[in-house]
Amino acid sequence: MKIFISLVLMFVSFVGIAQKNIPAATKAAFAKAFNNVTDIKWEKEEKNYEATFIQSGNKMSAVIDEKGKVLETETELKVSSLMPQIISYMKVNFKGKELVGAAKIIYADGSLNYEAAIKGKDILFDSNGKFLKVAKD
Repeated sequence: MKIFISLVLMFVSFVGIAQKNIPAATKAAFAKAFNNVTDIKWEKEEKNYEATFIQSGNKMSAVIDEKGKVLETETELKVSSLMPQIISYMKVNFKGKELVGAAKIIYADGSLNYEAAIKGKDILFDSNGKFLKVAKD
């Protein structure tokens, strides 16, 4: 039990440190782009920073670089709100796999993708519902 408590305390300390070491430009860009947010959690994503948060009741995330450029935003969607062609593609190509999540991703260049998630994988589609690729979750 002592080991478990020690591990929990180390994790909480690490998360606290990680959230304090966010570059000022990154935090400023987040504050400028997103207002009225709650439950903000930061983590390092390769050389960038990802904030997960809730805005207007929507679960979202944003990837921002250390210079303050918002690289992408992701908004969680209901699986049932995916385009019919995406759902059809999933039924045919991932037969028997349950859709466990969905999201809309907007990149810095304004392009839009949709994500259909199954256990361990994210399947990406373009703005017209055309399959793009499979990515690890």
